[in-house]
Amino acid sequence: MEAVSRTAQWTAAARALETEREDRLFADPYARTVADQIGFELLERYDGGGIVPFLAIRTTYLDRAIVAAVQERGIRQVVFLAAGMDTRFFRLPWPDGVTVYELDRPALLEAKAEMLKDEPLPAGRTRVPIPVDLTQDWTGALKEAGWKSDEPVLWVVEGLLFFLPEEAVRTLISTLSAHAAPGSVLLGDVISRAALENPLARTFMNALKEDGNPWLFGTEEPEALLDACGWAVREVRQPGEPGADFDRWPYPVPARNVPRVPRSFLFTCDLPAHGYEEETAA
Repeated sequence: MEAVSRTAQWTAAARALETEREDRLFADPYARTVADQIGFELLERYDGGGIVPFLAIRTTYLDRAIVAAVQERGIRQVVFLAAGMDTRFFRLPWPDGVTVYELDRPALLEAKAEMLKDEPLPAGRTRVPIPVDLTQDWTGALKEAGWKSDEPVLWVVEGLLFFLPEEAVRTLISTLSAHAAPGSVLLGDVISRAALENPLARTFMNALKEDGNPWLFGTEEPEALLDACGWAVREVRQPGEPGADFDRWPYPVPARNVPRVPRSFLFTCDLPAHGYEEETAA
């Protein structure tokens, strides 16, 4: 697989470690399979800075937000952008009638299919892998696969935005709001600019760059970014804050007004009705 795709196995290895804890926050019985040996090698290479507890928190936060969106809001279209080695289609309690679209590079989806070929498909739900390059136009391929732009959609952008330059981040998030109906939800994560420049993380950042996976984007104001791209922010949480702690975060959480602090942000957004009406009227 391409170098950037191997980071998906790195995060899968972290999910496997969490799954094997007695006090686990979630169970991902597929994580060790899709992580393969390379995932654990990368987990050791990129160790430090709270990466493992952060990945446990991020997975838990998004698991719960995804389940709430489909069960409480009735969304039946779920799209994972850069799905990687995500196994939520298999392991989450999806309501009947949900279609999960997984977008990622062809080589990664092929490798994932081979790894999971012997796993039985859960009943009552549909998984549609879509091989695309997310830096190119991908909405056409999604529509051809059966996705309906006039019905609410749950977009999930997990572990993606910091790999993209700022212009691509803004284009992507704006594309998601422009191709969504009222009732749609956006979930994801982003880091602060200070996290990219943190001297204590230099070894980690250099290792990512050497492996062809440099982190490129961060923002101190995720609310402003999401708002400018057409989304109404419901919440932004840092690991360790209420709603994003889960007894896993080992560090203090400085207030947002403290400058030059490396941060990670988890967010939940809704689509403002007026944005969709303006788009459809154009």
